[in-house]
Amino acid sequence: MDSLRGEGEGVDKSGYSLLNRTPRKFLRELSTDRPDLTESPYTVDAGWVQLEADFFSSTHDRQGQEGGEINTNTVSFSALNIKVGLTPKIDLQTVIEPYVRVRSFDRSEGSSTQFASFSDVLTRLKINFWGNDGGETALGLMPFVKWPTKHHGTGNDSFEGGLIVPYARKLPHAWDMGAMTEIDLVRNDADNGYTHEWTNSVTFGHDLPYGFGGYMEVATTIRRGPTLASFDVGLTYGIGKNFQLDLGCNVGLNSATDDLTFFCGWSGRF
Repeated sequence: MDSLRGEGEGVDKSGYSLLNRTPRKFLRELSTDRPDLTESPYTVDAGWVQLEADFFSSTHDRQGQEGGEINTNTVSFSALNIKVGLTPKIDLQTVIEPYVRVRSFDRSEGSSTQFASFSDVLTRLKINFWGNDGGETALGLMPFVKWPTKHHGTGNDSFEGGLIVPYARKLPHAWDMGAMTEIDLVRNDADNGYTHEWTNSVTFGHDLPYGFGGYMEVATTIRRGPTLASFDVGLTYGIGKNFQLDLGCNVGLNSATDDLTFFCGWSGRF
């Protein structure tokens, strides 16, 4: 988790924009929407570009089905969030996954299926209401839309969208807390209409020696069907003021949730 205070605290940034970018000396501390699932309420400074990407992500899930067992492995490479600071309090984000491969193996039948595809594309707008450049708390709003660009059986060929409300708070003893609530409008399993999903998460982070940081998180998604729940942990490593490496894993807390996701990635501001 990042500190809630940066070098731009107390500076009037209202004159900066996409075409008149914030001077380097006034940049707030690097704040990212990864590696935890909880989104950050902080935006990218006006005129700057921030890239946040996986090197790779691997998910394994085992499900019992009618007396059998199906193992599903999903691998993605170079999933990328491109963030552009439009104003001191608004940034625009485009999230893409160039390559996603899903392989399922039915142990009872000894058969397998495999799909590979370019993933869906997300367009997100983040608006910060307060706390971007200092204070004990911060609050944001993130509407988003999903464009159905997946194919070959890996997507649902439907537009979807939602609204995320991220919150951050500075805690005693150098701890930071982040929380998020998210409402999604998604295609239903019958593919004849839409339904809602409600995701909530809370994460706690602390700086560690030698540029490292750590976090732990709990996330749940309430939907039509079994609730999804995971416990997530990870590490970050800062390199200067504008670059960060990370790795982590998400562990499913019930049978409906993917058993294990492991990932590593990076973030950089330019």
